Amino acid sequence: MKSCIGIVAALSVFALAAVAQGGGEHAKSGGQASRPEVGHGHIPARGPARAPAHPQGHAAGGAHSFVERPGHPNAPHVDARTDTWVGHDRAEPGLRLDHPWAHGHFTGEIGPRRIYRLEGGDYHRFGFEGVFFSVAPVDYAYCNDWFWDRDDIVLYDDADHPGFYLAYNVRLGTYVHVEFLGS
Repeated sequence: MKSCIGIVAALSVFALAAVAQGGGEHAKSGGQASRPEVGHGHIPARGPARAPAHPQGHAAGGAHSFVERPGHPNAPHVDARTDTWVGHDRAEPGLRLDHPWAHGHFTGEIGPRRIYRLEGGDYHRFGFEGVFFSVAPVDYAYCNDWFWDRDDIVLYDDADHPGFYLAYNVRLGTYVHVEFLGS
């Protein structure tokens, strides 16, 4: 009886170790079975490359369509499987500032190693750690489901639009253009 209990205990330990190391169906499928395609904690390794000169994500008549795969949002987003920034467009209308960096440059850390927690506000003016930003008016509709008092964001440089940064929402996998307002 003791040897039977010992064998069951040993098998249980091995089974738990296999699950903890990613065993089971998830590992058999190369990790793709349960890995979300957008958001859910994914953080892109880098910001977008300089966008091509031709428009991306625009449907006929100037309307935006960002759903390039079933289950992806109709908003600018990052495909978690490929780290592709869907909807990033150099020619995006409404992203030209008469006075880029009018409030100075954000001096905090930019990129995937630094996650910021939103502390309140809305798309007109939101903040974290004593600094404030505003969402570009052309992107207001893409942040209606953000939790301004608790979502995590990562900031990336936007080489295509002087004066703007990209605020990536870790929970949703979507991003918007933001302007630094200062401290």
